[in-house]
Amino acid sequence: MSDKKPEKAKNKEKEAPNPYKDSLHLPVTEFPMRASLTEREPQRLAQWEAANVYERIQERRKGNKKFVLHDGPPFANGDVHMGTALNKVLKDLVVKSKSMLGYYAPFVPGWDCHGLPIEFRVVKESAGLSPVEIRRKSEEYARKYIDIQRESFKRLGVFGTWEKPYLTLDPAYEADIIRTFAKFVEQDLIYRSKRPVIWSYGAGTALAEAEVEYKDKTSPAIYVAFNLVDSPSLPAELKGASMVIWTTTPWTLPANLGIALHAEFGYIVGDFANAAGETRKLVVYKDLLGEFTAKTGFTLAKEHATLKGSAFAGLQAQHPFLDRTSKVINTDFVTADTGTGQVHIAPGHGQDDYLAGKAHGMEIFSPVDDKGHYTSEVGLPDLVGKHVFQSNEPIITLLGEKGALLARENYVHQYPHCWRSKTPIIFRAVEQFFIKIDKIRGKALEEIDKVQWLPAWARNRIFGTVESRPDWCISRQRTWGVPLPAFYAKDGSVILTADLACKVADIFEKEGTNAWFEKDDATWAQMLGLPEGTSRGVDTLDVWIDSGCSHVAVLDRHPELGAPADLYLEATDQHRGWFQSSLMVSVVARGTAPYKSVITHGFVVDTSGAKISKSDQGTNKNAKPMTASHYYNKYGGDLVRLWAASVDYQNEVPFSEQLFEQSTQNYRSIRNTLRVLLGNLNGFDANKDAVSKEQFTLLDGWILERLHRVTKECREAYDAFEFRKVFNALNQFCTVDLSSLYIDITKDRLYCDRLDSPRRRATQTAMHRITESLCLLLAPILAFTADETWEYLGKTESVHVEEFPQPDPDFAGEEASAAVEDLLKVRAVIQQSIEKARQEKRIGANLEATVNVTLPEEGFANAVFQDSATMEEFFILSTLKLTREPKAELFAEVLNSPHQKCARCWKYLPSVGTQSHADLCDRCEGAV
Repeated sequence: MSDKKPEKAKNKEKEAPNPYKDSLHLPVTEFPMRASLTEREPQRLAQWEAANVYERIQERRKGNKKFVLHDGPPFANGDVHMGTALNKVLKDLVVKSKSMLGYYAPFVPGWDCHGLPIEFRVVKESAGLSPVEIRRKSEEYARKYIDIQRESFKRLGVFGTWEKPYLTLDPAYEADIIRTFAKFVEQDLIYRSKRPVIWSYGAGTALAEAEVEYKDKTSPAIYVAFNLVDSPSLPAELKGASMVIWTTTPWTLPANLGIALHAEFGYIVGDFANAAGETRKLVVYKDLLGEFTAKTGFTLAKEHATLKGSAFAGLQAQHPFLDRTSKVINTDFVTADTGTGQVHIAPGHGQDDYLAGKAHGMEIFSPVDDKGHYTSEVGLPDLVGKHVFQSNEPIITLLGEKGALLARENYVHQYPHCWRSKTPIIFRAVEQFFIKIDKIRGKALEEIDKVQWLPAWARNRIFGTVESRPDWCISRQRTWGVPLPAFYAKDGSVILTADLACKVADIFEKEGTNAWFEKDDATWAQMLGLPEGTSRGVDTLDVWIDSGCSHVAVLDRHPELGAPADLYLEATDQHRGWFQSSLMVSVVARGTAPYKSVITHGFVVDTSGAKISKSDQGTNKNAKPMTASHYYNKYGGDLVRLWAASVDYQNEVPFSEQLFEQSTQNYRSIRNTLRVLLGNLNGFDANKDAVSKEQFTLLDGWILERLHRVTKECREAYDAFEFRKVFNALNQFCTVDLSSLYIDITKDRLYCDRLDSPRRRATQTAMHRITESLCLLLAPILAFTADETWEYLGKTESVHVEEFPQPDPDFAGEEASAAVEDLLKVRAVIQQSIEKARQEKRIGANLEATVNVTLPEEGFANAVFQDSATMEEFFILSTLKLTREPKAELFAEVLNSPHQKCARCWKYLPSVGTQSHADLCDRCEGAV
């Protein structure tokens, strides 16, 4: 801690001239009223660093029960925005509070460093780079933002091993990714296949589901007729009929190989006519007949039959513009939501289509290249080399020319887009490496139910995503990532073994993954003992494998941590992302979930409800700032922390600067309470001046009973990660119990009693306990302010090294609280009467009044109602007269006091004028 003594500041309390002012014991403290957080917090950060506070905390807790919060790695790209700040501060609230609850709670922060966003930025800024140059520039870019983000997190008061974080680009970490991947290979979970994947033509790579964002898109939706092929086996009622499909992706029609119907749906076969006099024999699902007529204008003129979908299975329909037929099949995924109850099947362009096509012997056909352009396989020479989305209109025109287009409309829907290039994605079959999810799905679902999910609905969300997840496409056509350690023989066959992957991992640990790109195929073949002519694969691993391996590369490698972690804490999008990838990897690597508990927090959203993200920063010049640096540089880190602790983080968190500024008033109230407490402790030495429990007055007993309950409530809330409950309890305690009641009521005894009077010392003893407890209970939230206050209490070690106070069993009862509850009822009636008298200008201040209170005979039985002095102090009155009457209601009458005013304490008392100092009461006479 600093030995610098703050400059003495005069007490600023406003007061009327008092001839005995120098004899009053007014609050005196050097604790500044103005927080000046933006200036003082960096100084305190330097103190913490110089004193090795984080290391001191770990030393103090070593040997205690361990609590491990594993840091989900933020992406090393862009400044820290308020959503990231919320995440990191919440984690710090967990770690600091668990430590102060007595746990050994080390925190190793980390960063996710590889991946598309960084490479996309690098390539955009410098075209024509070699793979080695892309990787070098990408690492520079990542390290730049690691430094920027690290400074932001530190500035927010977040503790951790900041100089030794984990980075997914470290060679040791990269080697552990490959070793973990080897376990998948060893368990026969990896295969290579041509099947549809989420493809970003804007970035030229396959994507993970978590790398997709949804935006509104207007697509052309069309109704297309496929004429049934005549054959001897075709039922008479179907001769001359056409199947009808509805699709929002006309560009996939060149890849159509089938039409799917639900086996149990009833389909009408009938003659349909439109207003133009055109008649067609069509097949339409009966429950969608009304919608079909409304959209196409074709009305059912004559019904020939209603057949179940199973009756159509195995039929062939003529492709509307290509010289091939489409097979009619039955599938369960056909729905009655919209369309015709018949689904166009292109096995190369969709997951459901792929599975259906594979089950019915169809080719996995996808005539589209990496850039989203048609290849020569499309079968339409005019479309070769044309982008698929630019081909919708030519295809619709062609359908019209062929007489197959029944109707078209513009259809607005949520459509997946690449999170980086912002272009719409396509589903495209391409040779990729996959993990067999079906082989590990059951175990993953079992493990989900062994984990505590907070809030509870999060369990269903991740259970649903894992239950429905298709095989995991893990190969990426990018450069900035960990190479997928596959090799190819001269004949093109894949060489991939667990042993080979482990050998590659050993090389990566020594030389880094750049070696994959710097050494040629011959060198790699020689190093690994592979046949001459063997070539390396060009794919990198999905970055969700990178971060999903962190429980191996971090938790298992740090002896102070260990797996499974007690807690993972991230935003709700991580059910598709890190929560899930970590679970899947851990099930393979260790057979269990990597976490015991998982907390999901909501997104920080702007006032329109839009999610705040790094990619939005700086794109809208008129937008209000959302970077954390704006807020801690303008308001202070403690204000950001107080905001984070006060919001309902389990739901979406609306945010604007105006909303944020509401935290400043809460902060001022708490700081002012701390300042007043410190001021009233001036000259108090707890070792010499503290009193025993028996000497506490009713009011002291009451506030210590409140402190007992607040301490208990805060400890329980911290343990349950309910930080808002902690904030509310402490804010209420400071603003109501302390400022509005205890501090206000005890001013008289503190200022006017003899310096060492038992009442005054009792209050100082209580205030000392309260101030210590407040510092400790506030420390996780107001990390800087609590430490500053702790220092002004004369402490030499940081507050963060200490543990929370224990509830005091001496004040676990309710006796004083019950008495004060009754007193507050009476006080409310008195205050109403005094306010009325003040408005009538009969009195100015409370102390000018004599108050007669009438109590009913029943109730108000506490002994305090026999104690006039305690009541007068509590109600801040000079004179109180109490009477009881049968069947009376609680009533207060305000009269002008007949007595003189004491020039020192300003009470109107009969003893004024009877002392040697004619203008003092007997108490003040003794004090002076």
